[in-house]
Amino acid sequence: MKIKESTVWQIISNGVMILFTLCALFPFVLLIIASFTDNTWATVHGFSFFPEAWSLSAYEYIAASWSDIGRAYVMTAVVTVSGTALSMVVTSLFAYALSDRELPGVKILNFLCIFTMLFSGGIVASYFTWTQIFHIRNTVYALIFPGLMMNAFNVILVKNYFTFSVPPSLVEAARIDGAGEITIFVKIVLPLSAPILATIGLMTGLNYWNDWNNGLYYLSAREGSKYYTIQLLLNQINDNVQFLANNASKMSGIQVGSLPTTTVRMAIAVIGILPVLVVYPFLQKYFVKGITLGAVKE
Repeated sequence: MKIKESTVWQIISNGVMILFTLCALFPFVLLIIASFTDNTWATVHGFSFFPEAWSLSAYEYIAASWSDIGRAYVMTAVVTVSGTALSMVVTSLFAYALSDRELPGVKILNFLCIFTMLFSGGIVASYFTWTQIFHIRNTVYALIFPGLMMNAFNVILVKNYFTFSVPPSLVEAARIDGAGEITIFVKIVLPLSAPILATIGLMTGLNYWNDWNNGLYYLSAREGSKYYTIQLLLNQINDNVQFLANNASKMSGIQVGSLPTTTVRMAIAVIGILPVLVVYPFLQKYFVKGITLGAVKE
């Protein structure tokens, strides 16, 4: 009887999870289909899973900038990898210091960390700090450091994991054996903290990949365009097609109907998220691997 009940609940659970999975996939499927829909048909009838007219006009319009898109992809990958690596180093080191309750001034450091989660100087103060003091305007550093390299929320997450999930007995035993703080941090704390590090690493990487605010604030169209990431470039393409559509009557040789003003947005979204959709499933295994590494082995 218990076996039958367990089987029934397993079927129900699997059915619910399949339903949730389909609900999560439907928007992406609709996004891809919409990008291949004829712009005129989509404007009149809206987006549908079964459009009556198909077209590659949105991708043909974007194809004029394929060389720029390739360069933007490379820049985005460089910024994402380097920024995530630096963020992981700074976040884990700061969190390790905060997890040591006997460290002099640790309460003050904790307060300063939490304070930044509640209060901020604002965009204007940040802009003048980064441009007038650190002089990162129109440099690749403008895409890495401001607002993304260290997040107080991530620091608190890692700090709590170090405090409650890393056995203090292992750390004390290593100190008794003569290990220094760097050795303890690298050979004991980090291997046992793989789950939380993988989690914040993926979140930070996604933030870097999707970021376009830093480029908007710190990169000018003339001097900083060579550092444009894929999000900045696609946003510029979208602005250009909207500008042409709005001013077509003032320009000779431009027909509004030939511009994919509606479907180009979907094509831009597909190009922006496609690498993430391809890579992300392969990174899921690191969560499972991190969970197994997080256990204390005898």
